[in-house]
Amino acid sequence: MVRGKIVIRRVENMSRRQVTFSKRRRGLLKKARELAILYNVQVGVIVFSSTCRLYEYANSTAATTMGTAMPSIIQNYQSAQEQHKLLNPVSQVMEANVGEIIKRRSQRLMFSGKSAGEELTPY
Repeated sequence: MVRGKIVIRRVENMSRRQVTFSKRRRGLLKKARELAILYNVQVGVIVFSSTCRLYEYANSTAATTMGTAMPSIIQNYQSAQEQHKLLNPVSQVMEANVGEIIKRRSQRLMFSGKSAGEELTPY
């Protein structure tokens, strides 16, 4: 038997929302633990509830104590992000000019059609 597909939307009932959040949070943290154990990788998960309560899981192969696991994972993430930007200078240019690119494309769309019934093309 196939499980039915659910529609992802906000749960309006407050008690139902809390129960669903708790179950999904437990499932997410369990999957994070499984990833860390099965594949010997660094995993960090941070979840803030709607009441601003913090839930976290961190597993670091470099850190020996749990107190230093999350900061080392965050530091690794930030250095990897910087390294990616250095390796890919095109992405920096794109990020800097994305607003200008969108503006020019929308101008092309507006001026490419000659009559009201004509289909607009992006170029």
